Order: sequence, then C-alpha cells, then structure tokens
Amino acid sequence: MKALQLIAGPRARQHLLDHGLRQQDFSVIVGASGGPKWMALFGLDQYLLGEFFKDRTTPLDMIGSSAGAWRFACYAQNDPQAASKRFAHAYQHVCFEKGMKVDQVTALCRTILDAAIPSEQNVQEILNNPIRRLNLIACRAKGLNASKHRPVQAAALLMAATANAVHRNTLGAFFERVLFHSPQGKPPFYAIDDLPTHRVPLSQHNLRDAVMASGSIPLALSAVEDIHGAGPGMYYDGGVTDYHFDIPFSDDSLVLYPHFYPHITPGWFDKMLSWRRGNPHHYDNVLILCPSAEWVASLPYGKIPDRKDFGRMDDAERIRYWGEVMKRSEELAGELDEVRGGGIGGYI
Repeated sequence: MKALQLIAGPRARQHLLDHGLRQQDFSVIVGASGGPKWMALFGLDQYLLGEFFKDRTTPLDMIGSSAGAWRFACYAQNDPQAASKRFAHAYQHVCFEKGMKVDQVTALCRTILDAAIPSEQNVQEILNNPIRRLNLIACRAKGLNASKHRPVQAAALLMAATANAVHRNTLGAFFERVLFHSPQGKPPFYAIDDLPTHRVPLSQHNLRDAVMASGSIPLALSAVEDIHGAGPGMYYDGGVTDYHFDIPFSDDSLVLYPHFYPHITPGWFDKMLSWRRGNPHHYDNVLILCPSAEWVASLPYGKIPDRKDFGRMDDAERIRYWGEVMKRSEELAGELDEVRGGGIGGYI
C-alpha cells in the first residue's frame, strides 16, 4: 500500500520526470481550508519544514485560507517545526462543551491562535521572514451577510449559496476576497481578479486578526471586525471564496500543494456542487501531495479528521484518534523522502 499520492499537472509532471523533485523548482506552496483535516498532513508539514525546504535561500510564497493560513503562519516563524507542533497540540486538545455560544467558541479558538503565535516576537518573525512569506485569504461580508443576527446571517448565507450554484462569479455580490500579503513583496498571485479582491499588507497591527479571520467560519465563530489597514467590516473565513483555491498561482515555476484530497473544490459553497472543480489550466504547473485512498481507509474510522468529530465522539476518543492520525502521517513524509531520493517515476 502506498500512503502518498502525487497528482501533477502536465507541465509539472514533465518537469518532475526530467529533473526529479527539487525544492528550488517551487516558488509557491498552497494550503487549503478544511478544519482538522490538515492533521493528516502534519507529518508532511514537519518533513517539508525540517528537510525539504530547510536550506531554502530564495522566496517561497505561501498562500492559505483558514487552516491553511494557520499552518503557514507556523511555517513563517524562525522555528517552524516547533510552531507547527504547538498549533497541532492546541488544536488536538481543544474541547467545546455542548451548548456553547458562538463567542465562547471563538474565545477558545483564540487560545489555539495564541499557541501558534504566542508572542510579539513570533509576529515579527513572520513579518520579517524573507524566505517563507505568509500570504492568506479572509473574506469581508457584504450586505446581510455582515449582520450580527444569526437568523439574518443564515438567510443571507442561503442566498449566497443559491446564487453561487448558478455561477461562482455571483459570490462577489455577497463577499469580498481580502488578500493579506507579506510585506516582503508582492506574491505572483497578487493580481488575482476572478472575484472582487482587496489587497492589504500584513503588519504588526493586523497579522493576528487576519489569521483569526481567515478561520472564522460564518455562524460557527464570530467575525473579526474592522481589521487594521483593511477597512471597516466583518471579516470571515477565507474558505468562503477560496476553499481549495482555483486561481493562477504562478506562471514561471512549479507550485507545491500538500492537500488532504485528490480533488479541488473552489469555494466553501461548492462543497455541495459535485460538478464544480478547479480549472485544470490553473493546475498545469501544480504538484499535489495527498494521502492515498488506501491509506485513508487504513486509519481509525477509515477517514481523516473533520469538524463533525467534535459531535460524534467524546473528547478523549477524539483526541486519541487525532493523535493517531498525526502519528501515522509520518508515513506520508517517509514516502515523500523516497520520492525525493529518485523514486518519483513510480508515483506520477
């Protein structure tokens, strides 16, 4: 059984067959939304940080939404492996009591953020990192979606989902994409314009709020209000517009995408639309690393973690299960190391 699956676009595949898997050939790395699904990638993150990109000397632009943004906020710190471990431990062990209000859930999620980015020094490390450059997506709500009243917001989200089912471009009438980008320079995807997009440089005044907003799921968590430098408004989960991303990442180099699925769902509302997938042209130069179906089936419960685990398991059971998945994810890293050593022909 192979644990790791490699999915390469045509241009990426040919380059990899010609040159092998080399870290210097990638200029962008992508991180999807998906809540605790990312725990299936924990071992890959540790390997990429501790081995693959360890001696990187040229900029690597990271683009993430929600959990992907939180992961990459760890990547950008001076000790990224330790930051990733802190994030994983805090996420694994967070416990929500039944009947908690949204503001209470939000406060607990803030404690996860505090574990991932514990001090102002860590903020400065992220902002000043010239190599691993953090870029992330949040969304500013428009119209009724900006309401603080849950029934109104729920109705507005239904309207947005209905319009999105007709055409993805209609999403711009309900949410504005906000690209918070590294102050170290404009990323290659800076000019994305398939949806209304506002661009804001990250700073010491907005980094924590931007990361928090990127994971603030509508109805589940409170919005982050009036983020410094981005303007007044209610800021929510970046996955609303960019769940798995369907944008041109880079024209002139390869893109690495450690992902928990072998498919791309562009936006949050597209999860209900089986026919809507990412534009293949945007993935021509992308290498996706994801768990194989056989490996996933071998995990406890035959699946990777997801948010429903909070309701279907008690805390002790969930914590054990998530810990086992993170431990098993080292198997993905082991196979990636084999691929790096010259075995890529057997994977793509």
